[in-house]
Amino acid sequence: MRKRSRTVALTILGAASFAIAGCRDEQVEAQAYPDLAACQAAATDGGLITADQCQQAFTEAEQLHVESAPRYDSLAVCEEQHGAGNCGSEQEQVSNGGSGSIFMPLLAGYLIGSMLGGAGRGMAASQPMYSNGQGGYTNAARTSTFNSNSGRGAMSSQQFTRPTATAGQPPMSRATATSRGGFGNSGGSRSFGG
Repeated sequence: MRKRSRTVALTILGAASFAIAGCRDEQVEAQAYPDLAACQAAATDGGLITADQCQQAFTEAEQLHVESAPRYDSLAVCEEQHGAGNCGSEQEQVSNGGSGSIFMPLLAGYLIGSMLGGAGRGMAASQPMYSNGQGGYTNAARTSTFNSNSGRGAMSSQQFTRPTATAGQPPMSRATATSRGGFGNSGGSRSFGG
């Protein structure tokens, strides 16, 4: 009887270890760039990813921007959330002709994460970055606020969760944006090392 109890206890302990490991958040190396040229320049200096991966990540971030950027019913509301001069019409930013009466923040950079840890070994994902109107930046998923749109550091792989699509959804009004606490105010603050 004692032998069976020990086997059951070891089985439960093993299952608990896997459950705990599954709950632990995977950390990834991440780097933020203000534009494609900055990423490609860093790639030649032993950056997180290669120049080709920079292009791929930038293309992915632009696509997420088109699909998931916050949308507002007026330029004034967009600029309240993202700062003066940091917004434009959907029509100007979407190649397949969005609406001229819907406004989106301009892409202020992009965030790249490498799941496999190292240049040339793979890329987790990228996220567009937007000005949060308070001198910082946020990703499209609004999971974090950053002090800068350039730098490198380790962060949770959850920061690269695909944001909810906003294309085709009703734009936010001032009341909607206010009730949500504003864009970029829901996540924790992060800063990058140089």
